[in-house]
Amino acid sequence: MLKLQEISKKLPGFALKKVSFEVNEGDYFILLGESGAGKSLVLETIAGLVRPDSGSLLLDGRDITHVRIHDRGIGLVFQDYAVFPHLSVKSNLFYPLHGSSMSHSAKADLIRTIASEAGIAHLLNRRPSTLSGGELQRVALARTLVQKPRVLLLDEPLSSLDSQLRSGLRSLLRQLNREGQAIVHVTHDYEEAISLATRIAVIHKGEILQAGTPEEVFHYPRSEFVAHFIGAKNFFRSVSAVENGIPLAILNPDLKIRIARESEEKEGFVLIRSEDIVVSNERLDSSAVNIFKGTVAEIISARNGAEVLIDIGVQVYSIITHSSLHHLELTPGKKVWISFKASAARFIPG
Repeated sequence: MLKLQEISKKLPGFALKKVSFEVNEGDYFILLGESGAGKSLVLETIAGLVRPDSGSLLLDGRDITHVRIHDRGIGLVFQDYAVFPHLSVKSNLFYPLHGSSMSHSAKADLIRTIASEAGIAHLLNRRPSTLSGGELQRVALARTLVQKPRVLLLDEPLSSLDSQLRSGLRSLLRQLNREGQAIVHVTHDYEEAISLATRIAVIHKGEILQAGTPEEVFHYPRSEFVAHFIGAKNFFRSVSAVENGIPLAILNPDLKIRIARESEEKEGFVLIRSEDIVVSNERLDSSAVNIFKGTVAEIISARNGAEVLIDIGVQVYSIITHSSLHHLELTPGKKVWISFKASAARFIPG
């Protein structure tokens, strides 16, 4: 559907470097990265506001690299809404249809339908100055949707909204995507990415570091930056080895972690999900083959329990429930055991 092929653009102090990815029919594609990573520049290039120095853009097999903005079939919703303040909501929605061959009644029917889907039908006669941030975002979204874009581009659409408004707009975006709207959405919030995306690409300093499904990116990060950015805390540089037929990730001479399978590459990282690490006061008799004694370094309250930081030679995080925290009577400085299965430790070459 939409394909970026080695898009490069040099600006003072920054450059996009051979950015390539594909957005397929019905995808909710999230471009995830820190502020200043180049996310918005990629969107502006897709929309036609910025011309790349090299590379190409294809939409449904058609080269649109040098096609005019209004002829691309792509809609862009800006982060700051860009709603015309002197026009009513209805007039804002009518604006993109000026010059269209549709009859006035057909335009009015379309606007009523889109306004209803966006949850703003009751706001059509209001002025933007009387609307909340969430309402303005829905107006900006509806105004773009009346153009029936093949691809909808969203620039940090939830960043200025409170949690309740974000939840409502997420539901609307999911519904639009379920109905077949392809979406490219840029954000720096990986929780937002998890809740919406069918595919994700991580961008850093103008380069795509990794792209794939949310499971591929969040469970199998391919670089140290990606792991830290998405919040994978138990991510350690290591060397793979096999000792007595047992595949290992060696963090240092005194700390060896058993992994599920041997890696052909020796240099890399080992990733252990916090949820897979069991904390106990005594050594457990279980199927877990990775068992270490350590010291509680810190306890951090989390949404559904607590993160316990335990020093076993490196500091590892375990997520436990409030009831487990109370039952184990954990405090900083207490000696504990941790255990996890070999299948919970993934060796990532790189």
